[in-house]
Amino acid sequence: MYILGISAFYHDSAACLIMNDQIITAAQEERFSRKKNDAGFPSQAIKYCLDEASISLAEVAYVVYYEKPFLKFERLLESYVATAPYGLLSFLKAMPIWVKDKLFQKRTINEKLMQIAAGWQKKDQRLLFAGHHQAHAASAFFPSPFYKALILSIDGVGEWTTTSVWIGEGNKLTQLEEMRFPHSVGLLYSAFTAYLGFKVNSDEYKVMGLAPYGKAKYADLILKELVDLKDDGSFRLNMRYFNYVSGLSMFNTRFANLFKAPVRAASADITEFHMDIAASIQHVAGKVVLSMINHFVNKYQIFNLCLAGGVALNCVINGKILKETLIQNLWIQPAAGDAGGALGAAYSVYHEHLKYERTVAETDGDKMKSALLGPCFSTAQVEKIIRQNGLKYQVYERSDFLNRIANDLDNGKVVGWFDGRMEFGPRALGSRSILGDCRRRDMQRYINQKVKFRESFRPFAPVILADKVHHYYDLKQSSPYMLIVADILDQKTSAEMYEAIGFEKLKYICSPFPAVTHVNGSSRIQTVAPDNQSFYELLTTFYKITGCPAIVNTSFNIRDQPIVCSPQDAIDCFLKTDIDILAIGNCIITKTENVNCHR
Repeated sequence: MYILGISAFYHDSAACLIMNDQIITAAQEERFSRKKNDAGFPSQAIKYCLDEASISLAEVAYVVYYEKPFLKFERLLESYVATAPYGLLSFLKAMPIWVKDKLFQKRTINEKLMQIAAGWQKKDQRLLFAGHHQAHAASAFFPSPFYKALILSIDGVGEWTTTSVWIGEGNKLTQLEEMRFPHSVGLLYSAFTAYLGFKVNSDEYKVMGLAPYGKAKYADLILKELVDLKDDGSFRLNMRYFNYVSGLSMFNTRFANLFKAPVRAASADITEFHMDIAASIQHVAGKVVLSMINHFVNKYQIFNLCLAGGVALNCVINGKILKETLIQNLWIQPAAGDAGGALGAAYSVYHEHLKYERTVAETDGDKMKSALLGPCFSTAQVEKIIRQNGLKYQVYERSDFLNRIANDLDNGKVVGWFDGRMEFGPRALGSRSILGDCRRRDMQRYINQKVKFRESFRPFAPVILADKVHHYYDLKQSSPYMLIVADILDQKTSAEMYEAIGFEKLKYICSPFPAVTHVNGSSRIQTVAPDNQSFYELLTTFYKITGCPAIVNTSFNIRDQPIVCSPQDAIDCFLKTDIDILAIGNCIITKTENVNCHR
């Protein structure tokens, strides 16, 4: 039985196809449309999923949307009524969009599906709707390696729910408790994202990356004035400071006045104050989540935890869960945001609606296939596209190819690595990656400025052999999806580091892997095992040559662009940046041989 899950119309649209309880394929629309966080209907992603499975839409038993539009509209209306007349301008802007496009999404979805396959409307009884947090919870639990687990779904807001706690057992999800709009960890964090001059629903990870440069000086103020936190992790926000219920912004003037500083302009310098604000909200968000988890672990004595929702992408908090709670095993949906809702919606229908049993083999890992669920291209396809671009290249046997790239990395080259199926979710996990030597102190700044064209403070992640990670990091489980931060072992803080302020701290990092060690001595880790076969082979080859089990791994894209999907995307990115080598399929393209091809 095929089930197609879709998410759309808010941000990060995606499609996922499962056959029974096995994931066949999944992809975000942005990778095909080349629009960052594309919110449109995922027509191209759906077509890809069907093509990959060699089926037509007529062979799909159910199509499932990841939330319930009428419940969302109910929340919108009740919020405006509760705050009238203050939300009138926002209401007048929102209503035409809702009435035209969003309220009648069943009709809209059917029309879009008919454009993909004529005759779909005759079978629209197969179109179902899952709850937003139900989809998140399903995406967290059903692909996980656990037969039984606590599940925590935390994001900005779904229909009404902002945080939900569940128990998953076998093929059943049982909701325990929830928190409702407007009280939201995700929206609180997004308010500070906006205050720091970053984009909401896009740049929250920049706040997380900025936090270690500062001190949590304002955490007590936030907990006193903005967040009323209880021992069980429940909380209420002081809505006097926020504007997102009825207005067109995340917060009001009282918010900025509380911190005695105006909103940072996007182009303005980042100061020590901004670093301290980032550190403070990161501390408070962690405190809320950890309080919640400790409460439910103590209450239910379940020590496996699954996470989903946008807040689950906060890998600093995830690392603290393993260190500061009784959780013994943590599994995080790699596409934890709305894209993963497509997967969860499909699984929810299969297991909860249709009641099919769930197969669990805890020793065999999860069902995500290393999150490598997108398109792949043969060497013949790659060569054709390279020739169309008029580039010089060489084709290698596989072992020679891996040795060549490993040696180039050892010699300080930056490599664009394009191999196998594209990743599902926001992280590049060794299929569409930019790679470098993590032992080189200057590699972090060089890739940020010359390759990614982004802020110099942004940290990179190490990809490290899974059986070597415990030699270097305080991490007692695998982290295949780059979603857990851990401290490096045997940290040494120099006097210069202690005295340095802000970004100057970067100069004094003490680590065997300085290019991927943040200023607080931590790294966002990706462990690689043999199931991620091709990337594992490259890393093993590098280890044999150098004795170093880790390299830099960052997404193959530039600032404000989606991760590359096709060989043409990879070539375009390669030619626009200072990437030295493009390793694509078994082909190698070098800048030195194509010096006149910059775009």
